[in-house]
Amino acid sequence: MNETLKIVFGLLGGLALFLFGMNSMSDALQKSAGDRMKKILGFLTQNAWMGALAGALVTAILQSSSATTVMVIGFVSAGLMTLPQAISVIFGANIGTTMTAQLIAFKISDYIFPIIFIGFLINFLSKKEKSKNIGMVILSFGILFEGIEIMSSVMKPLANSPFFTDLMSRVKEYPPLGILLGLCMTLVVQSSSATIAVLQSFASQAGPDGVSSVIGLTGAIPILLGDNIGTTITALLASIGQSKNAKRAAVAHSFFNISGTLVFVWIIPYFAKFVAWISPKGNEVDIISRQIANAHTTFNVVCTLVWLPLLPVMVRLVRFVIRGTDRNEKEAFQPQFLDDSMLNQPVPALYLISREIDRTAALTSDLLRAAQKEVSGSVKNEPAEDFDTILSRVRQLQNAVSDYITRLFASGTLTEEQAEQAAGLLTVTNNLDRIADRGDEITCTFRQLRHDGHKLSDGAKEDLKSCFQISRKLLERAMESLKSGDTAIAEKIEKDKNKMRKAQKQFNKAHLERVKDQKCDPSLTPIYGQILYSFDRMVDNCAGIAEETMDHTSFVTIENALPENAQTTD
Repeated sequence: MNETLKIVFGLLGGLALFLFGMNSMSDALQKSAGDRMKKILGFLTQNAWMGALAGALVTAILQSSSATTVMVIGFVSAGLMTLPQAISVIFGANIGTTMTAQLIAFKISDYIFPIIFIGFLINFLSKKEKSKNIGMVILSFGILFEGIEIMSSVMKPLANSPFFTDLMSRVKEYPPLGILLGLCMTLVVQSSSATIAVLQSFASQAGPDGVSSVIGLTGAIPILLGDNIGTTITALLASIGQSKNAKRAAVAHSFFNISGTLVFVWIIPYFAKFVAWISPKGNEVDIISRQIANAHTTFNVVCTLVWLPLLPVMVRLVRFVIRGTDRNEKEAFQPQFLDDSMLNQPVPALYLISREIDRTAALTSDLLRAAQKEVSGSVKNEPAEDFDTILSRVRQLQNAVSDYITRLFASGTLTEEQAEQAAGLLTVTNNLDRIADRGDEITCTFRQLRHDGHKLSDGAKEDLKSCFQISRKLLERAMESLKSGDTAIAEKIEKDKNKMRKAQKQFNKAHLERVKDQKCDPSLTPIYGQILYSFDRMVDNCAGIAEETMDHTSFVTIENALPENAQTTD
C-alpha cells in the first residue's frame, strides 16, 4: 500500500473511531444524566439567559450542537417553545459544543490505553446500569482520543508535503479560502466537533523548524470559522417540512454563525493575538490545539454575549426572511407533538409522548360526551358523524403513540427507569383505546336499537347518563393522578370503582322495576345488562390508568413548562 493510501485510510479510520467514541460517550452521558435532563430542559422556558445556559448544558451532554438544535426545532414545531426561547437555547448550544474541542486539547496520549482498560472493566464488571454507563463514558472517552492519536500520526507526512504547505500558506494569506475549506469539511462529515478535531490534529504537526505549527493559529482560525457555519446545515435540513417558526429557529442558527464569521474574519490577526494571550505559553506546536479550542470557545461566547441582548432584533430578522404564518395546521387525527428526531433523546421523547397521551385522553373524554348525547337523544342533527369522527381520531392517535413508543424502545437509548416509564405510558394509551372501544360498543348497541325500532325509557336514559358522568369523572381523575404522580388520587379511584359496581346493581334493579311497571320492554333486559357491563369494563380501564400511577408511572414533564397557549405566542 502506497503512502497516500495509508494516510487516507489512517485518517478515515481515526475519524471513525473519534465519531464512534463521541457518539457512544454522548449516549452514555445522556443515560447517566437521566432525570437531570428534565431539570436542565426546565430552563428552556425561563428567560433568554437561562435558555442559553440550558442550551450549553444540554449540548455538553449530547456532545452535539446539531442534536440540541434539532431538538429545539422539534419543540418549536410542536408549539411547546416560543421562537425567542428557541433562539436563546441555540445561542447557548454554540457554547456547549466547544467543550469537545477543550477536551481534545488535553495531552493524554500516554494514558489512553489505561483509560480504555479502566472504562472497559467498569462497564464489563458492573451490575448496576448507572455504573455501566459511567464505564462506557470513560471507555468512549479513551476511544475518542485514540482516534485523534491515529489521525495525528498519519498526518505527520503531510507537514512535509509541498501541496499542503502551499495550501496552508494560501489559507493564511486568503482567509475566505480557509472558511470555504472548513465549511466543506463539516458538510461532508456532518460534525463540526469532528472537523475541529481534525484541524487540531493537523495543526499540532510541526513545520520545518520543529517548533512552529504547520498551519499556525492565524491559518487555523478561518477553517474554524468555516466549521461553525457548516454545522448549521444540519439544523436547516431538520427544519424542512416543519412550521415556519421551526424554520426561523434554524435560520437564526445560521445567522448567528455567519454574522460572527463576517466580523471575526476582518480581525483575525488581533483575534489570534488575544487567543495567544489567554492560552498557555510554550512552543506553538505544543499549545496550538489548546489555542484552537480557546478560539472556538471565545468566538461563540462573544457572539452569544452580543446577540442575547439583541434577541428581539434576531427574531425580527428571521421573521423578515421567513414571512407569513402557518396556515395549514395538522389534522386533528395526526400527532401534534411526536417528532422522530427525538427518538435518540429519551427525556424529550417521553415528554412529547406525555403531551400526546394527554391530548388523546381529552379526545377520549369528548368521545364519551358525544356517546352520551347520542344515547340521550339530545343531539338530533348528525350525532353519528360527531361520534365517529372523534372515535377515528382517538384510534389513529393511539396507534401513532404506540408506534412511537415501540420505536423509542428499539432505539436502545432508554435507561431501565425510562424503559419502565415508557412501558407504563404504553399501558395508559392502550387503556384509553379500550375506553374508546367500550364507548363504541355502547353507541353501536343504541344504533341497533333505533334501527330495530326499540326505545329505552326516560328512567333508563337517566341511569345511563349517570354511568357516563361517573366514567368521565374517573377518567379525568385517573389522568390527573398520572400528571401529578399523586398515588392518593389513584388509590381513591380504585375505591370509586366499587361505587360503579353498586350503581350498576341499583340500575339493574331499577330496570326490573320499570319492566314490572310496564315502562320498559322486557326483551331489552339482556341488551341493557350488556350496556351496563360495558360501563363496568370502562371503569376498569380508568382504574388501570390509576394503577400505573401507583406503579410509579407518571407523565414526564419539564419544569416551568409553557402554558397551553404558548404555541400562539412568539
